[in-house]
Amino acid sequence: MQNQGDAAQPLTPQQGSALVALVRQTLLRHFGETVAATDVRQLETVLAEPPFQARCGVFVTLKIDQGLRGCIGSLTTSDPIVAGVRKNALNAALHDPRFAPLRRADLDRLQIEVSVLSHPAPLAYTDADDLLAKLRPHIDGVIIHKESASATFLPQVWEQLPRPDQFLSHLCMKAGLAASQWQDGGLVVQVYQVQSFQAAS
Repeated sequence: MQNQGDAAQPLTPQQGSALVALVRQTLLRHFGETVAATDVRQLETVLAEPPFQARCGVFVTLKIDQGLRGCIGSLTTSDPIVAGVRKNALNAALHDPRFAPLRRADLDRLQIEVSVLSHPAPLAYTDADDLLAKLRPHIDGVIIHKESASATFLPQVWEQLPRPDQFLSHLCMKAGLAASQWQDGGLVVQVYQVQSFQAAS
């Protein structure tokens, strides 16, 4: 196993499914629902495996009828993956400022996605054209910084914004900057990749 500061190894689809199940169990418990003891034990056994002890960023994305209903996460963390998923499950469901808190009835229609992030790495570039050329659509998540402004898009956002210039313009606006800031220079750019796991209710 690598240092706990790094992702220990790629998660298997089965391990990813366990993280999705953890989100659902966390939300059910929040709403006072009883989760079968056998299901709890089975999930706890899987989540005790070494890969889940890695300390890396995680995002939880919640959708209803394919429409976004909450998305909150952390880019880096000192928490193991399991703790990060639990925390961000509740934050995405209840504390995303763009949406009203989820209700118990919403869980029956909820689609859950968990993204496990690699550690962000600096992306060196010389000018706007070089930045466009170095981004990898559908692979890279992107973080931008300029003074106190910052924002990120997960790689999944490429599905809605497939052109790198569109992607960067919307990311700048998310950070509260001018849409053209990526062309004007002065941005610090980092990239990361994700392992993404999802399931519908």
